[in-house]
Amino acid sequence: MSAEGRPLRVVLLWHMHQPHYHDNTSGIYQLPWTYLHAIKDYIDMAAIIESVPGARAVFNFAPTLIEQLDDYGKCIKAYLRSNQQLPDPLLQALVNEKHPVSNRARLKLITDALKANRARLIDRFPAYRKLADIAVLAEHDPLMTPYLSDTFITDLLVWYHLAWIGETVRLESPLVAELMEKGHGFSLTERRQLLALIGELINGIVPRYRKLAEAGAIELSVTPYAHPIVPLLLDFSTTLEAMPHAEMPLHGNYPGGLERSHWHFREGLKVFEQHFGFTPSGCWPSEGSVSDATVKMAEEYGFRWIASGETVLRNSMHHSQLPGDTPLHQRFRLCGTTISQFFRDDGFSDAIGFRYSNWDSHDAVGELIHNLHNIDALPGDRVVPIILDGENAWEYYPENGYHFLTQLYQRLVADPRLELTTFSDCLDSEMTQELTHLVPGSWVYGTFSTWIGSKDKNRGWDLLCEAKNRFDSLVKSRVITSEKRYAIEKQLAICEGSDWFWWFGDYNPSGSVADFDRLYRLHLHKLYEMMGIAPPEELNVTISMGNRHATGDEPATGGVMRQGKAS
Repeated sequence: MSAEGRPLRVVLLWHMHQPHYHDNTSGIYQLPWTYLHAIKDYIDMAAIIESVPGARAVFNFAPTLIEQLDDYGKCIKAYLRSNQQLPDPLLQALVNEKHPVSNRARLKLITDALKANRARLIDRFPAYRKLADIAVLAEHDPLMTPYLSDTFITDLLVWYHLAWIGETVRLESPLVAELMEKGHGFSLTERRQLLALIGELINGIVPRYRKLAEAGAIELSVTPYAHPIVPLLLDFSTTLEAMPHAEMPLHGNYPGGLERSHWHFREGLKVFEQHFGFTPSGCWPSEGSVSDATVKMAEEYGFRWIASGETVLRNSMHHSQLPGDTPLHQRFRLCGTTISQFFRDDGFSDAIGFRYSNWDSHDAVGELIHNLHNIDALPGDRVVPIILDGENAWEYYPENGYHFLTQLYQRLVADPRLELTTFSDCLDSEMTQELTHLVPGSWVYGTFSTWIGSKDKNRGWDLLCEAKNRFDSLVKSRVITSEKRYAIEKQLAICEGSDWFWWFGDYNPSGSVADFDRLYRLHLHKLYEMMGIAPPEELNVTISMGNRHATGDEPATGGVMRQGKAS
């Protein structure tokens, strides 16, 4: 309890986001991560909040994720009603009566059904582990593939989905218990039942979070539509303030970035409101990326709070010549604005994302609370923002983080020295500090180095800039209808998303880099087709190769997560 007699306010913000995996030409989802994280992480995160009276948190949903969840739910319903083809190859394979004849197609199915954390999602289940051991042999020696029967592939696919099912569902679902007990030889009826369960889980996500928000248990916030790095859309040179020696793309700036940034804010709010039924008060800008112009734009759209990373705050405090002992755990405002700003505590957030996964959950939560008590002993009405990915960390925890998260909420709620709350409920905080300027950056290292400034990332931007110039010329020619223009703008927005640039570079696993490199070029190719322009040949050339020695065995090596501070 602080000297003022108020408990220390603690805000957990879990960011939920997936890029656009759907290929609008073929109608096929190129990667399955939206529905897999839905049935594992989005379900568990809501269920654990529901199970702990008094638990509170902020959940941030990217609009492209919301749209894909909606699409998956509708497509599964259509399949169960009329056997309409599913747009996801893995989901369709789960309920196929027969698998492909070609060895190449069969091997791809087998390989895809191994894309899971070996220790936590495969070895945990003996039946899945045995199937995976055989599948790994086939990966290394494709000549084995013809000897692997349809029954083997079917069992492997069922176990893949069973392993990705959330822990709260595993504990409660009779169907999941029956399938796990059976272990092999799954019938088509059983597989359709599993698909129906997957559909129910996905279709229940948005209503479930909406109900929690209406009950006051959670606050929901949003990002701009396709998760773009808005400060870079507005001005590439903002990179140089925190990275003065960074190389820049050949194009000096993103063409028409101001208009495009407004488009992402408008469309993001539109999608959120359509699905959740209200306008959110808060914005987690994509990757916590901020600049003075970005914050002012967020304020234009009625947001009352915005959040970013600790190093952005430290850089900005230094620029604003604030005393070195200025508390980090408080509400901030940029001079000339009224929107409140909160900044991620890297120590707490990175501990959950990177250190605690191999700890005993009691010890991990105990250390976190002990460190919170050290802050509580300081004077002032302080707010501690703990902000991280709400989906990828749990793959590295036992039982999908179920025990850790449950204990975390329980002990935070029960501790009289701590108040688990939301950012909107901290807008009355008496501790408010003004910043004269925000040094542009993201929650990752306080820079934009994850998205720009290297050869591969800059090449990605140059390809996008060239496509945007062609779009601008098309608009000026006035040969397209407003309906057609909107469709093209939405495809352009997908290409403007942050994820493609995140993956470009030699520090990420080559397999994942290849997937996102291919998908980015596929989206750009579609953009040109929609504009009626022949796609340039350079879109057939790989942008980034990645690192073939990098693995996903640990949170720091899988590529999907970063720490807030550079090591």
